[in-house]
Amino acid sequence: MQRLYKLSRLIKRQLLWLLPFALVGLLVDKFWLSLSIGLVLAVVGNLFYFQRLNRWLWDSRTMLPPRAKGAWSDIYDGIYGALRRAQVKRRSLALLLQRFRQAAEAIPDAGLVLNADGTLEWTNKLAQIYFGIRWPADKGIRITNLIRYPRFHKYFEAGNFTKPITILSPIGDQRELELRFMPYADTQLLLMVRDVTQLSKLERMRKDFVANVSHELKTPLTVISGYLEMLEDGEQLPPQMMEKAVHEMQGQTKRMQRMVNQLLEISRMELQDKALFSKRVVLANVVQQAIDELAQSIQEKKLEMHVALDDKLSLWGDEDKLYSACMNLLTNAIKYTPEGGMIRVSWQRIASGAEFSVEDSGPGIAAEHIPRLTERFYRAESDRNSATGGTGLGLSIVKHALEHHRTKLMIESKPGKGSRFAFRINQALIAS
Repeated sequence: MQRLYKLSRLIKRQLLWLLPFALVGLLVDKFWLSLSIGLVLAVVGNLFYFQRLNRWLWDSRTMLPPRAKGAWSDIYDGIYGALRRAQVKRRSLALLLQRFRQAAEAIPDAGLVLNADGTLEWTNKLAQIYFGIRWPADKGIRITNLIRYPRFHKYFEAGNFTKPITILSPIGDQRELELRFMPYADTQLLLMVRDVTQLSKLERMRKDFVANVSHELKTPLTVISGYLEMLEDGEQLPPQMMEKAVHEMQGQTKRMQRMVNQLLEISRMELQDKALFSKRVVLANVVQQAIDELAQSIQEKKLEMHVALDDKLSLWGDEDKLYSACMNLLTNAIKYTPEGGMIRVSWQRIASGAEFSVEDSGPGIAAEHIPRLTERFYRAESDRNSATGGTGLGLSIVKHALEHHRTKLMIESKPGKGSRFAFRINQALIAS
């Protein structure tokens, strides 16, 4: 395997092969005839080994070379060594390609490799999901045929990729995708695609939040500012008017204070990522405490309360957050139930754990509003919260408090038939 193929060695071997023929020819006085026979036999032997080499290279299914003597042994071994080295390189390249594919699949973004004309050369699995690509059937198809948006077509044909473009997923799942093209290797394009649905949603929520806070603060500030301007101008207000002004300013000030406190409460809940379930909470006591604090409001509206609380049923959780959730649900039920109406409060064991529910006989909520009720400042009606002195943050607090306990708010409601708000505690958090 490690022999060195040299011309001098080849000549020496040929001379050693012909030497016996030359000696025999000298002895029998047939030198040239004997030498010719030796040369013919050498040619026949080379043709034989050449044919074996040809069959080995083209027909044989094994890498092991055939046996040979002399220079052909060196040739066979040299070719075998080259094949082995090529095999090792192929394995290394295959392993490298496999690692590259694994790395490409591990990237959280979708990746596509395009030729300069925009035809698809390669794609990872995530890109196939985002764009509905069938691989490898769609290989060689132009990207503008896979993403059929006029705006994207115009963007791609312009060839200015300094800024990304955002489009909806072509498979119709309402996913927002940010596409960024990066030219490389002079003839190819790398297309990286990122799902920005959640980022876009958060940006819209941020804008809505700023707009809603501004709107919520505008009314109370306008009321307070109006009365203060009247007092600043030195107007002598009648006692009855002055009493009304003070009462309204106090009411608006309290509303702003509640809004600030609730926003701070939501912020604290969002910052507390780590859920600790080391405290045992008797939810019946928590709910009863909230009902006792709301007793005056219940009496003023002459509401009929039906309370069914299992005082032996406790859970592991955060008592303050559970109190906030229950208090806000009860407050909303009282607020939107008409005078003389009925409210049912229940905390009972069920098959999957335990369930808390508050059911009222209020005006109910249209189905299109229910999915958005837990958004900050969202209102099912334009004046619903402002008419009742609410801030629009109560159900958002409930949502964050329940997420801390690995559950979510369930809402059932129909216009004119009241509403039911409930949450279920998983069996794993039930203490008794």
